[in-house]
Amino acid sequence: MGSFSLMHWVIVLLVVMLLFGGGRISGLMGDVAKGIKSFKKGMADDEDDVVPAKPATRIEGHRVPEQDAPTATEEKTKA
Repeated sequence: MGSFSLMHWVIVLLVVMLLFGGGRISGLMGDVAKGIKSFKKGMADDEDDVVPAKPATRIEGHRVPEQDAPTATEEKTKA
């Protein structure tokens, strides 16, 4: 008693088709599809705008050239 059978859903679909017409429903579905495409394109554009993280430049036990400390060759020339 609480659930609808297949025949009930067919009747509901026919009533909706009579009220709104086939053209209006297909137009509505086309608008929904365009909205989904636009959303996906916007999400893809946002992913392209993300700046990738700078890779680590320090190797364990070595100095990074960007540091302010003098390198081994600079220390030898000063001495």
